[in-house]
Amino acid sequence: MINRHSMFENISRRYDFLNNVISLGLHKIIKRFALKELDIKDNQSALDLCTGTGDIAGILSKINPTLKVTGVDFSSKMLKIARHKYPDITFIESDCADIPFEDNSFDICTIFFGFRNVEDKERCLKELYRVIKPNGQFLHLDFGKCNFLCNRILDIIILIAAKLYAKNRYAYRYLIKTKREFMNPQEVIQTFEKYGLKHTKRRDYVFGIISAQYFVKG
Repeated sequence: MINRHSMFENISRRYDFLNNVISLGLHKIIKRFALKELDIKDNQSALDLCTGTGDIAGILSKINPTLKVTGVDFSSKMLKIARHKYPDITFIESDCADIPFEDNSFDICTIFFGFRNVEDKERCLKELYRVIKPNGQFLHLDFGKCNFLCNRILDIIILIAAKLYAKNRYAYRYLIKTKREFMNPQEVIQTFEKYGLKHTKRRDYVFGIISAQYFVKG
């Protein structure tokens, strides 16, 4: 069984660079579009789970500088990069299945490209529901289920990028494997709704390669 923690520690140094290569530079644009769909009010609090090198936390803070943003990730090396990139944002090392905050702490919670890598998904869902305030918003974004041709092209891009630039090529073969095996967007919606989150809307990007699902805590 793959050690996810070690894998993300090992790819941390080239993580941002390879994201830019694999997405052809589109990932930050898509992330910003998705985040701008949230109803963000002044002085609210936001939690970005599986924050990695902190891009989502950083974009949130730029969309509304009054937002108090916290990023959580289990990789110390990823967080070291995040803290360097965004020194004004709070980053905490922790597993998203054991979130170190009190109940009803955040107005907004996000997970981008991270939930499919979580080992204990049930506990993670219970935890994120616990820390979101009543009527708070949750946004999940990951790969969607597009047509075979688009999916195959993306896989080829990932493999070429890994071959050229990644020392740990297995991590990117793992990416392709989890992308193929992960739930489709409708299954994601059904799963999150089982844990008390009410689906409000969905946005698909790049011919369905990327899908964002929006929820509120009832």
